[in-house]
Amino acid sequence: MSINKETLEKIAHLARLEFEEDSKDKMLADMNNMLSFVEKLQELDTDNVEPLDSMSFEDNQMRDDKVKNQLSHEEGLKNAPKKDANYIRVPKVIE
Repeated sequence: MSINKETLEKIAHLARLEFEEDSKDKMLADMNNMLSFVEKLQELDTDNVEPLDSMSFEDNQMRDDKVKNQLSHEEGLKNAPKKDANYIRVPKVIE
């Protein structure tokens, strides 16, 4: 499998990327190299290989959750720059 310029432009549009014309050829070559690497990986026989859930064989040492000093609702709102009766007010981020 290989990527042509039209596919590269479609991927760039979907990813909201812009390439200068002289860098498109290098990007096209790089993406084709990545695809050939993935194709080479697909040739490997992985039928008897157990999937990994971590790259380390060490177990994480987790501490027990303990409830300690908690802020009251009023203390949590005390230093907020904008607030109403129950919540911290923040600027709208979704249009």
